[in-house]
Amino acid sequence: MGQHDCCYLEHMPLSSASELLPETSELDIKSILLLDDDVELSDALKSVLESHNFVVTTVGDGGEGLREVMQTDFEAIVCDLMMPGMPGDMFYLAVTKVKPHLADRFVFITGHKGNPKVDEFLESIDPVVLYKPVATDELVRMIALVMRNRKQQ
Repeated sequence: MGQHDCCYLEHMPLSSASELLPETSELDIKSILLLDDDVELSDALKSVLESHNFVVTTVGDGGEGLREVMQTDFEAIVCDLMMPGMPGDMFYLAVTKVKPHLADRFVFITGHKGNPKVDEFLESIDPVVLYKPVATDELVRMIALVMRNRKQQ
């Protein structure tokens, strides 16, 4: 996924995000893992995502996230890059080793644009990334994009 996908979606109206989201039913619940050490932000994003009928599991660092990933194949993983313990880049690398099929389900969020370590990591994997402060409608669109692209594979 390149920058062109991101730029295209910036101009997409919010109503289009729901058109991208796969149909869900009680038997087809879409689960999201949300990793962020900012509890207030996590709670706010969780509320927004749950309003879009996602089941959201929140954790505060990559170590906790890895335990969750070992139990569940999440539909999408929203991952902060700078966290205590195991940061987002290390979490991503660990997930790609134990469950490589989850690598294309990541949406990274960070407030550290311009940080050489963050930029180098992001350039090495060409991910879907959002910069804080995260617009909730943009987050929903990016998750929809990840899910749609996965379905097309």
